[in-house]
Amino acid sequence: MKIVHEEFRVNTQSRNQMIDITSQVRSFVSQSGISDGDVIVYCPHTTAGITINENADPSVIHDILLTMEELMPHRRPGYRHSEGNSDAHCKSSLFGCSEQVLIKDKSLSLGTWQAVFFCEFDGPRSRRVVLQIRGE
Repeated sequence: MKIVHEEFRVNTQSRNQMIDITSQVRSFVSQSGISDGDVIVYCPHTTAGITINENADPSVIHDILLTMEELMPHRRPGYRHSEGNSDAHCKSSLFGCSEQVLIKDKSLSLGTWQAVFFCEFDGPRSRRVVLQIRGE
């Protein structure tokens, strides 16, 4: 089994944002030489996350971010974390810091409408995304 590690940066423009990173992940998978296996897409930040969802209709992303802000507003009485980003930590924990995508015939095995998203909850910032590509 071959294992390849890659990394790239994502620059976010707003406090809460979801950025489609599927093309970057596809590019690294293609360059890895791995035909069949998987890729773990990992975010090493406590106020951001990774998720898979629809990329065909931008209103889906809007609705996700709207719902997250309603459930976990930026300013909320009772937050104790002194940095003022408690909501971002909660959102990150809810979304999770990684996703695993299968690779078949050198391609990501995503559904027709699926994409991999970097989720920013404490931006704008420059962030890292780490990939571990495994297989044969």
